[in-house]
Amino acid sequence: MVFMCLSYLQTMAQQRTITGTVMSKEGTPLSDASVTVVGQKTGVRTSSDGTFSINVPSTAKQLAISYVGSQSQNVTIVNSSKVAVVLETNSQALENVVVIGYGSVRKKDLTGAVSSVQAKDFNKGTYTNPDQLIQGKAAGVLVINNTGQPGSSTTIRIRGSSSIRSGNNPLFVVDGIPLSGGSARVGGQGDNGSNPLTFMNPNDIASIDILKDASATAIFGSRGANGVVLITTKRGKSGVPQISASASTGISNVMKKLKVLSGDEYRKALKDYGLTSGDFGNSVDAFDAITRTANTQNYNVAVGGGTETGRYRISAGYLDQQGIIETTDLKKMTANFTSNFKFLESKKLALDINILVTQTDENVIFNNSFVGFTGNVIAQALQWNPTHLLIKPGTDSAWIDPAVGSTTVNPLAQLRYFKDKQKVNTIIASISPSYKITNDLEYKLIYSVDRRTGVLREEINRLLNNQGVENRGAATIGNGEITNTQVTNTLNYTKQITSAFNLNVTLGHEFLKFDNRSNSESALDFPNVGLHYYDFIGYGTQTSLGVGSFASPTEELQSFFGRAIINYKDKYLVTGTFRADGSTKFGKNHRYG
Repeated sequence: MVFMCLSYLQTMAQQRTITGTVMSKEGTPLSDASVTVVGQKTGVRTSSDGTFSINVPSTAKQLAISYVGSQSQNVTIVNSSKVAVVLETNSQALENVVVIGYGSVRKKDLTGAVSSVQAKDFNKGTYTNPDQLIQGKAAGVLVINNTGQPGSSTTIRIRGSSSIRSGNNPLFVVDGIPLSGGSARVGGQGDNGSNPLTFMNPNDIASIDILKDASATAIFGSRGANGVVLITTKRGKSGVPQISASASTGISNVMKKLKVLSGDEYRKALKDYGLTSGDFGNSVDAFDAITRTANTQNYNVAVGGGTETGRYRISAGYLDQQGIIETTDLKKMTANFTSNFKFLESKKLALDINILVTQTDENVIFNNSFVGFTGNVIAQALQWNPTHLLIKPGTDSAWIDPAVGSTTVNPLAQLRYFKDKQKVNTIIASISPSYKITNDLEYKLIYSVDRRTGVLREEINRLLNNQGVENRGAATIGNGEITNTQVTNTLNYTKQITSAFNLNVTLGHEFLKFDNRSNSESALDFPNVGLHYYDFIGYGTQTSLGVGSFASPTEELQSFFGRAIINYKDKYLVTGTFRADGSTKFGKNHRYG
């Protein structure tokens, strides 16, 4: 017993206690940071306030402090029992990694052409869609807004047009979820197409990576032929919860108006050409009558935080964007939840959960290149006789007068007597468990559901003297829905085999299912003069009723893929990629290629 007590006292004499705090550069306590004795396995983790207490051998000289996303630091503890540590953000390590298909690699291992745009490099301003963030920021990437209408379609070309029959837009991938490119938006007569990224809040995006050449896009097969846009959303950071909020407003108008004749110039032209008709004795500017200085309001709030074993971020946003043409607007409400959890003492088991919910409401008009000059409201304004009134004298009614010309439509009447409202609800949810089998080998599963529903409400008043509804009136209701599911399994192996030889291997299997359907009902002959929006059903007698429905055959795509990246002495780089796709669009004996 005496021998055991002496041994215990000797052991205690060889131990001492070190206490301290671990903070970020911004002064935020870092909870769950790792504190270990250099050269030994003894270690503890910091508490929620960043403090720690550790028993170390009397011979210990240094502690190693590490934290996710920060630069590790060794602290000398000779003749010291209390330390205060400040860790710097490891931004260099993050900048040296590039997101590619189904994983990420070091920049120096990359053989493909990839442009990476981080949040700090995005275009600044009141932006409504993610593609506007990188306009002019990536070489070889062209972003064009097809019309000035809020929420309308966007043309994105990566190194020019690449496809003959399958469209030329790139493949969009959001947090590992490939988008089908379709929309639940039900196309009415005023439809200008939709932006495939309208459902996203630009404030939630952390980075956008563009894969441009065959080496970079091959892992996505033929769907990546036009390039691939990888969008990564923001994640919560370890530490005390942080709240961020922003509010912005902007105005927009026509930068340069096309020159047309004024009323007096028009009268002079009639006189110069010896014409005796066409002068109605007034002076109006039809283009000014249909346009306005539009306001845009954008509000965002986000809360994020957590520990090294569990991080989260919750955000919400509201956008109200008026179009420069009267009656057009876009309202968008978004909510986003992202989280990352690590389990087991080794933290080898991880789980990511992402949920994105969006509702967009649009009021649209005839304003595209497919409806002809009699349907396009801007063309109507530019060709309007500037000596003819737009409003009937003594009334507030837009002038409807066939005498003006059989193909001429009062642009103000077009705005007042045509209504097209689009509503789209989007839910994209994914769950992604992963497990580090070894320090070099990781398995990951992604299961996601992309569910979208669209509603159309459209009416054309019988007073409008175009579209074949003069003295009749028309109304349409429509519904669309898209349901896409994904199951992706990947194995990623990254190993610095020797000081000169680095290997990165990815193997995977993916199953995608696409379902798209819609229906609509339309009718003519609504005799009442003023139709009440959303309440037209049941008014008058609908003598011409049309019912249509569409259901695309359910499409399935099964793929097997692999990629190996070899780096030898940072001088010789080789990337090899294989992908086999099987599609239900083809016959049973010819589905894979």
